[in-house]
Amino acid sequence: MIGLIGGTAWYSTGDYYRYINEAVNDAYSNNTNPPLLLYNMNNARIQELQAKGQWDEIASLFSQAAARLRAGGAQAILFCANTSHKVYPQVSRTLDVPILHIGDATGVAIRTRGFKKIGLVGTKYTMEDGFLLDWLKEHYGIESFVPRSASARQELQRIIPEELDRGIHKPESKKYVLEQMEELRKLGAQGVVLAIFDTTRLHSHMAVGRSG
Repeated sequence: MIGLIGGTAWYSTGDYYRYINEAVNDAYSNNTNPPLLLYNMNNARIQELQAKGQWDEIASLFSQAAARLRAGGAQAILFCANTSHKVYPQVSRTLDVPILHIGDATGVAIRTRGFKKIGLVGTKYTMEDGFLLDWLKEHYGIESFVPRSASARQELQRIIPEELDRGIHKPESKKYVLEQMEELRKLGAQGVVLAIFDTTRLHSHMAVGRSG
């Protein structure tokens, strides 16, 4: 049984639910569904704490959510967002079941493609705080980099919570993200995490492989 800590944001959490069920349906060639538990976080509260830099409080909230899922029978936990993995070290120490790290799912996929250099687009915390880039480097030897411009990273930070997290897809925002991806390609990126490498889908499929 997989426990999902979602809500950050609900839109991507829905993708996790869909991808996991689709993968299991495909594996069984019928409508078999896996046992899942979901704890839905209050994204407004999480974003408020992020803006204040109160990551210890975020870690505490995630630890509480994970404990409730564990009590419900979860045998492994997924954080249904990239940024949430900033608190992975603190939360993982509180559990006796594994948290499946999104960096592992992504790293394996990148290495399978034979890529050594990738670009990364995400929230400013994911781009600037190093927790995902360092994971890919330390565990998979993958060099990764983000848009150089601070203003570009800030605009991506605006687009993600204000639009993408709520299922809003504006043509001008899509154009902006694609421009940033092109800049990463010019810097030497062989692929882009969150684009060519869809971490949500990869993470979901990792969970299905684990449960199988």
